[in-house]
Amino acid sequence: MKYLLHLLIFFLGFHPSFAQKSTLNIEHFGAVGDGITLNTKSIQKAIDKAFSQNGGMVVFPKGNFLSGSIELKSNVTLFFEEGSVLLGSTNPNDYYKMNFEGRPDSPKKDDNSQMALILANKANNIKLLGKGKIDGQGLKLALHIDSLHHAGIQVDPNYNYRRHRPNETMRPKLFRFSQCKNIDIKDLYVGEASCWGLSFELSENLNIDGLTVVNRSYWNNDGIDITDCKNVRITNCDINAADDGICLKSYYPGHSNDGIYIANCTIRSSASAVKFGTASYGGFRNVIIENIKIFDTFRSAIAIESVDGATIENINVNNIEAINTGNAIFIRLGHRDGEKPGVVKNINIKNIKVQVPFGRPDINYELRGPEVNFFHNPFPASIVGIPGHSVESVNIENIEISYPGKSFKGMAYVPLNRLEQVPKEIKSSPEFSMFGELPAWGFYVRYAKGITFRNIKLNLEEDDFRPAFVFDDVEGLWMEKISLPKTHKKEIALKEVTNPTLKINESEIKIIK
Repeated sequence: MKYLLHLLIFFLGFHPSFAQKSTLNIEHFGAVGDGITLNTKSIQKAIDKAFSQNGGMVVFPKGNFLSGSIELKSNVTLFFEEGSVLLGSTNPNDYYKMNFEGRPDSPKKDDNSQMALILANKANNIKLLGKGKIDGQGLKLALHIDSLHHAGIQVDPNYNYRRHRPNETMRPKLFRFSQCKNIDIKDLYVGEASCWGLSFELSENLNIDGLTVVNRSYWNNDGIDITDCKNVRITNCDINAADDGICLKSYYPGHSNDGIYIANCTIRSSASAVKFGTASYGGFRNVIIENIKIFDTFRSAIAIESVDGATIENINVNNIEAINTGNAIFIRLGHRDGEKPGVVKNINIKNIKVQVPFGRPDINYELRGPEVNFFHNPFPASIVGIPGHSVESVNIENIEISYPGKSFKGMAYVPLNRLEQVPKEIKSSPEFSMFGELPAWGFYVRYAKGITFRNIKLNLEEDDFRPAFVFDDVEGLWMEKISLPKTHKKEIALKEVTNPTLKINESEIKIIK
């Protein structure tokens, strides 16, 4: 009889171990799906019951279930039936700041919100599955927080008066998971937080697949944030974010993001599509990013940044297509914080096609990224270190970037005989626009070592007075199969470049003394 039962379960598509777990409908614990009743206690009771039974599935049936912060616990699955919606409360008092005990020390581990609609700390074997929706109602929540500040009821000591918004530490995220293991999140429609969307730190074995992430309600609306995690897969996701789309961060010295795989995703962002940083205290190692489509993105398609002492190494980026994107590639080693500068090395970027417009790509967004602080000509891709600390071993191959041209000397002008006037910005926060006007239209490379460009095609829609490439203080440059538009000027400028191997037409090269 037991054999027949297991056989029946097999044909029904269930594993016996799941059949032995309890299934708990939140309505049986008093939850009401009318979009009005606050269900925080009812949902938490269902989760706690499943946890007390060594695991189970908590089911959200069809309906709109309003809630404040809930805590997910080990061996518990949240299953959202089609037509079910978990609605975040618009009352900030329904959220709480979780004490993520056991975290290592960090200079800035609490400089972002520790509140969220769904919280988890040291929870293992957890899942969020189904065809339902998790909606943080972030705009209403953020405006409520803003009103309480101005009314003097709940004052934000770090309120941003320049941009008229509460600090991000005051605004709940959608997810905030810390120190968890074995996490599966699949197929859901999630987003509309008042701050970051899906935030994970110091966790292992994280699988995010098939999500639709729309996080465009308010400021700091990142899509997915991964901080010092190991063995992470983000696949088949559609992300539309008002801030960075997928952002790898490192807040913890001695820890790192390691073993990260990001693939087959579509990203639209009013900041950068895929970004390493800005927080960069520990490290980023062994990262593969491939088969990504990017569109209408204000900043960089790929931004790789270490400015707080992190080591970034063994990064492979392949098959990226970006349309209407403000910047193609930004690689930066700086020294904003930390005892000493970090390391950026062994970066391979291949099979990339990017179209850069003349105007800002996110002009039709309801919430647009902050403007740069000056008029500017279109920005080139950049690889930039600092004196004494070079970006090392970068291989760029099979790349096509189309630029608009139309640069104007009257906007700003850095002549090639005054390249030293491009600021170093050693301690500045990293951004593709951080140096102001740049003297190249295609690639600007400074303080770098072991740089290879192979099979590169750069296009111009209209003329640009700047050269395509500028290399300044570079050791070990290899260039071959470089396709450039025919112009009246030399398109490759070299200053203090040692040990170059240039398999290109000498008529394209200008040596700057």
